[in-house]
Amino acid sequence: MNDSEKSPIQAWVLLLLVALTWGTSFILIKKSLNTFSVIEVAAGRLFLASLFFLPFMYRSWQKIPSAKYRYLLISAVTGYILPAFLLAKAGTKLNSSLAGMLNSLSPLFTLVIGIVFFAQPRHILKIAGVLLGLLGSSFLIFSKSTGALNIANPYAFLVLMATLVYGINVNTIARHLSKLPSLAMTAVTFMFIGPIALTTLLTTDFFSKIVDSSHAQSSFCLISLGMLSSGVAAVLFNRIVQIASGLFAISVTYLIPIVAIGWGLADGERISFQQYLGMGIILTGIYLVNRREASRSNVARN
Repeated sequence: MNDSEKSPIQAWVLLLLVALTWGTSFILIKKSLNTFSVIEVAAGRLFLASLFFLPFMYRSWQKIPSAKYRYLLISAVTGYILPAFLLAKAGTKLNSSLAGMLNSLSPLFTLVIGIVFFAQPRHILKIAGVLLGLLGSSFLIFSKSTGALNIANPYAFLVLMATLVYGINVNTIARHLSKLPSLAMTAVTFMFIGPIALTTLLTTDFFSKIVDSSHAQSSFCLISLGMLSSGVAAVLFNRIVQIASGLFAISVTYLIPIVAIGWGLADGERISFQQYLGMGIILTGIYLVNRREASRSNVARN
């Protein structure tokens, strides 16, 4: 049975929607930063996402065993809080298209974290995929949009740090939270995040800015970033896993950079040949990692 055979049309439609939403998040960060500070963009998107999950929180809380709260807190920090601030800071000096390319390293760092800290098995193809991914990222970090090589952009490392903590989050979920209802798990995670984000925003001018009509475009981008990229897309992704498989769902990794690059080009960003080459090398590495998982999945089904 193919990965999407359980509900192929719905699975593909949802996959494209998630790719469009997550791929658009980088340009939304860029546009939000025209008005809002790094802290306001990061905490604002988290607070807005928590509002999206608010109707689900009470019932979700009742479904989660208290022993799992500490892992949900870890997930809140590594899957949402730290990446939100790291990506917002990176967005001040990094093209949205380049940030989207570097973000595609998430599956590779997930594998590295799994091997080093979660006793995941080592395989030659997976290791080769990681090495290719790191090689590809070096092309992105050390190249300018003009095609020339330059000193490493320190803001690119902020995106790498975000993908690293994403890897911690994914492995934490896989090891400790995989049997929980996905919507309930996400809603309770944002029960931890919401108060932290709100407390942070109260120290800023966020609420006066977001209701100011002169900041309508940036406010719209930030609301979309919170409600759609951090809220709706998370639910859609979990739904893909349910009706297809995790292997099929993770293929969204191939589509997100394409969307991010498209938005970047539309916004006048320049992309060099070296950056396209780096992106191709990274995707080849991701393919090798997923190919191993696909082989194991086919053996299990046969």
